[in-house]
Amino acid sequence: MRKLENSELDRKNVEEFKASEKTPIIVILDDVRSLHNIGSVFRTCDAFLIEKVYLCGITATPPNKEIHKTALGATETVAWEYAKDVLEVVTKLKGEGVSIQSVEQVENSVMLNDFKVVADQKYALVFGNEVKGVSQAVVDLSDGVIEIPQLGTKHSLNISVSAGIVIWDLFQQM
Repeated sequence: MRKLENSELDRKNVEEFKASEKTPIIVILDDVRSLHNIGSVFRTCDAFLIEKVYLCGITATPPNKEIHKTALGATETVAWEYAKDVLEVVTKLKGEGVSIQSVEQVENSVMLNDFKVVADQKYALVFGNEVKGVSQAVVDLSDGVIEIPQLGTKHSLNISVSAGIVIWDLFQQM
């Protein structure tokens, strides 16, 4: 086997990306502190043609040198918007018929491997602060909560890793 050169990967340019039909997933980052996590999530969203990213609370916004280090230009392709109040974003999206799914460990969460995507449903995935997670107020407004099964000793995964896992799972079901 021969490793492919970037020029052989047949990727979209910025204009083609923006004109492409998007995956009906919205990502909400609430109070995410790490600029590298934010950039990594943008890059994952670019890879799967995610519709939009909302950056809420203390989550930093582009342009930002540290976000760019991991996003590698994905902030130029993926639609994004800043909103101070995550609850307003969640309420607005719910009013538009978007299914709000927080990614968190709560009572009666649905394990990711048991979560089934509904055809023609748009989803918003909420990822919270690296230490505190998704706030209880957002969990209370959510239509459901998805939990990533974990079998080791640690209590959580890095937020950018969690986003990659959950986005991939929903994407492949769609």
